[in-house]
Amino acid sequence: MPDDVTPDAAAAPDGVRAGHDWRRDVGLLRRREIGLVFGSRLVSDLGSGIAPIALAFGVLGLPGADAGDLGLVLFAAAVPRVVFMLLGGVVADRLDRGRLMVTAEVLAGLAQLLAGVLLLTGTASILWLCVLAAVNGTAFSLFYPAYAGLVPSLVADPGDLQSVNALLRLSTNVAGILGTALGGLLVATIGAGPALVVDSFTFLLSATLIWLLGERARGRVEGAGSALADLRDGWREFTARRWVWGVVLLFSFMNIGFSAAVGVVGPVRALDSWDGAPTWALLLACFSLGTVTGVVVALRVRPARPLLVAMCVAPVMALPIIALAPPWPVAVVAVLAFAAGVASDVFEVLWITALQNNIPAEALSRVSSYDYLGSLALVPIGLAVSGWAVATYGVEATMSACAALCLTSAIGLLDPQVRALRAGRADGLDAAAA
Repeated sequence: MPDDVTPDAAAAPDGVRAGHDWRRDVGLLRRREIGLVFGSRLVSDLGSGIAPIALAFGVLGLPGADAGDLGLVLFAAAVPRVVFMLLGGVVADRLDRGRLMVTAEVLAGLAQLLAGVLLLTGTASILWLCVLAAVNGTAFSLFYPAYAGLVPSLVADPGDLQSVNALLRLSTNVAGILGTALGGLLVATIGAGPALVVDSFTFLLSATLIWLLGERARGRVEGAGSALADLRDGWREFTARRWVWGVVLLFSFMNIGFSAAVGVVGPVRALDSWDGAPTWALLLACFSLGTVTGVVVALRVRPARPLLVAMCVAPVMALPIIALAPPWPVAVVAVLAFAAGVASDVFEVLWITALQNNIPAEALSRVSSYDYLGSLALVPIGLAVSGWAVATYGVEATMSACAALCLTSAIGLLDPQVRALRAGRADGLDAAAA
């Protein structure tokens, strides 16, 4: 960890606050619009904590299914996130972001409901689960850019932006802990199908809360040009800052390893070496518990150079994947999963806040879509290949390759722009460019 973390407000550059009262941060939730978004993320991410376990063991429980089939279903979900993400960014910067988010949540909820019913009735097939996974992935590609552009528009004081981002991550993380534990319990007791049905209703409740935002969730309707022109403008904003596209490029490799390890290779390791869903749920819950701690760190400590700190902690996310390769004892993997969770959320909050402080608001959804697309463009390939790699080279070799990919994030520390980016809103929103 670098030594330029500001211990108090007096040491923070350019008026950036650090270590302020947590009661003030929590008090931001009393603002109606922030409270609604917080609640929406809480219930939706509760279901999203259930879904990976339910889907993984639902697929693996089908007659004749193996890791390759699970990788295929996850591939089907990941492809639309890549193909339609840029379109989602354009639409989110032009239309009513709230309505777009509601539509996406309802679509995802219906897809999960049908998948759960198919598993529950014994009529599920890999083909149908792939189709529904693709629908879910499409819904996400509409939701994410709208959500990324919405949050800063709800924060009146730029000094509160990191706190709001951290609080929203807190909702995700608390829901992840509860959802992962609930997912393991549901799969172990009543099965994967009913667990996905429960997940579907959390999407619908989330959609209701977002709908209540009303006019506060509108996008850039007036004066919008063509979709192609909007894409070009978004690309120009994205490539104007090397610290943006450079970090995204590194995370494109890191996310291949992390997604393959967590989505495919990890559940297979849990089945081969331990007791399957319960142990895997425990490890995911430890990661989620770590993310809650990461939020606390992000609330209390404000780095003078936030991106430098973010890139220093990012390689920690590789540690539990390294430990899963042999594998090491469950207790050790659990501790490392916790540490990875802390690192994940410190990075996430600092990265999102840096984008929001340095990208013009009218282009933020599009830049966020380029960020997501670049970071995850290669993930579908990793998911599809990981099942084959396990069958060909074994779990240990495949998991080791995943760990090596996760460590590529450390290269970002070589970039002077990454090391130099200062906290707070850039002067003219382009001080860090070029």
